[in-house]
Amino acid sequence: MGELIILTQQLADRARPRRHARPAFFFDLACPFSYLAAEQVERLLGEAEWVPVAGPLDADAGGVDLCAAAQARAAELRLPLVWPESFPAPRRGALRAAVRAIQLKCGAQFTLAAARLAFSGGFDLDDPEILADAAGASGFGLQECLAAAGDEALDGSLDATARGLLARGVGRLPAVRIGRGFFAGETLLSQAAASRAADCESSAFP
Repeated sequence: MGELIILTQQLADRARPRRHARPAFFFDLACPFSYLAAEQVERLLGEAEWVPVAGPLDADAGGVDLCAAAQARAAELRLPLVWPESFPAPRRGALRAAVRAIQLKCGAQFTLAAARLAFSGGFDLDDPEILADAAGASGFGLQECLAAAGDEALDGSLDATARGLLARGVGRLPAVRIGRGFFAGETLLSQAAASRAADCESSAFP
């Protein structure tokens, strides 16, 4: 039974590098830097796998005040940043919904809509009406979204992936996986994009 539990946890860990996998974008909907990265990730990396994470990972503030660092970075990117009323409360329900949205192939759309509602609009993602707005903007069925938000069975992937990232030396979010390498922090997206380009070139010219 113990070996079965370990195998289940390993399969739930979406941080595991896989051969020929697309770039993976790891995010937390309670993290302003994940929102800032979400606005850029597909422009920089192309099609990516969006992976929600919950657990003991820090937001990318570089050791300085989180709010001040996020506001400064948003200004550099010319993106709006509004703090949700309950910040920095966790968004477990919204992350569960993101897991289900990804299974239904609308994860990127739902995540970006939810992140914008939280950090562009200042809305609380724990509010079912706000989750419903994110679902409506992404083609995610309303009842399925709200059911997923309350489904504790979806926590396994969120927590296993957080443990997997920590085990691979990734201690903060957002993070990107390119091949078997990881880039932790929103400001490293450009480096991840350069690594992605190099991988594509090496594949084209063996």
